[in-house]
Amino acid sequence: MSNHLKFYIGGAFVDPVAPAVLDVVNPATEEVYTRISVGAAADVDLAVAAARAAFPAFSRVSQADRLALLKRILDVYNARSEDLARAVMEEMGAPLSFAREAQVWAGRVHLEATIAALADFSFEYPRGSTRIVMEPIGVVGMITPWNWPLNQIVCKVAPAIATGCTMVLKPSEIAPISGTIFAEIMDEAGVPAGVFNMVQGTGPDVGQVIAEHPGVDMVSFTGSTRAGIIVAQSAAVTVKRVAQELGGKSANIILPDADFEAAVSAGVAGCFGNTGQSCDAPTRMFVPADRHDDAMIIARAAALTHKVGDPLAEDTVLGPLVSQVQFDKVQRLIQSGIDEGATLVAGGTGRPDGLNRGYFVKPTVFGNVRHDMTISREEIFGPVLSILPYESEAEAIEMANDTVYGLAAYVASGDLDHARAVARELRAGTVNINYPDWDTHAPFGGYKQSGNGREYADWGIHDFLEIKGIVGYGA
Repeated sequence: MSNHLKFYIGGAFVDPVAPAVLDVVNPATEEVYTRISVGAAADVDLAVAAARAAFPAFSRVSQADRLALLKRILDVYNARSEDLARAVMEEMGAPLSFAREAQVWAGRVHLEATIAALADFSFEYPRGSTRIVMEPIGVVGMITPWNWPLNQIVCKVAPAIATGCTMVLKPSEIAPISGTIFAEIMDEAGVPAGVFNMVQGTGPDVGQVIAEHPGVDMVSFTGSTRAGIIVAQSAAVTVKRVAQELGGKSANIILPDADFEAAVSAGVAGCFGNTGQSCDAPTRMFVPADRHDDAMIIARAAALTHKVGDPLAEDTVLGPLVSQVQFDKVQRLIQSGIDEGATLVAGGTGRPDGLNRGYFVKPTVFGNVRHDMTISREEIFGPVLSILPYESEAEAIEMANDTVYGLAAYVASGDLDHARAVARELRAGTVNINYPDWDTHAPFGGYKQSGNGREYADWGIHDFLEIKGIVGYGA
């Protein structure tokens, strides 16, 4: 029987306190494919109460037993991987191959990274006659986004389990079914009752209630900077810790000594991945001014290889955007690029040819983008690349850093020492040199309005701990 209309509270799937439902739309078809219940303050109260009741016992569970629990969760996660992939395909329109190989894969490797980190983690150590003890912070409220649903759920739930915290999760109401399946995974893995709780719902009716709830000790939020500000303001009333991973407008500096064609092509692919719906996507490509025209030619050719279409088709590279709201926003920003005088190299407004329904957009490249243009300043969250020419390396670095965001940055160079030097100048939480593989043991998080705190592996574990000094403890 489907649990789509249920919440998971106190170790059981339960009905909402007051019945209320929300349609879940498949963005590839614009048709409702299921419905979820949406919660309210009364449901959050029950979930927080369950988490608080479970915390004393779970906080004392041994490190070895928490490690064994995470391994059981991983086993069940792997057994349910196809169900998860199908859910992600339906709820956010990801091509099925991408849902399997990237979306579901991301949750798996973050579980594996947390398991590896926990196995070697020291929760206490001496410093002179003082004992430094790191303890679970308590009940954690988790608010996760729709664009990488499993990645972000696991990046919060896994370190909470690792540290002995209990939790209340609110998945995105736009892509909620992967969250429901994840709750089923937690149940099947034998997570103790009350340790993991899930309430579906909207940001104002559930997310904000979690953030301001006096029974929640910490909020971990991933989403837009605008929503993150609201969460932080709500949490400030009870002076709880807030960890946030927010928006981005990542720079990609291609240096003159790079393999130019390879770097530009890889930059296009990086920008367009997940239909451009990634907060760390390299959306601003800085190229030497004397190679700008070459960059436009290479980027256009690369863009044309990104076939948009049915998520079930084997040759589909990009699915739709997740919603009508996102579609309208991306269309507006593409039009702004045209209106403000950028050169439209590929794509443009409207749906791709042959697609008359679904929130599909054309993979779009702009050249001759000025640093002050809207498409260079605002996070688009769609497959839209801006190419900006620079006259000097110093100018490229200055423009790259001249943004309210600081989540990620990219550098391409044929000289590793050169790339390393530029990477040190960039104000971003992650700097990627020559398009490396995803490192799930590296810290992930942002400078400036891209957030605070860090996720992944032991970095995430630290965020869920309080630090106690027992002075006079002795050797």
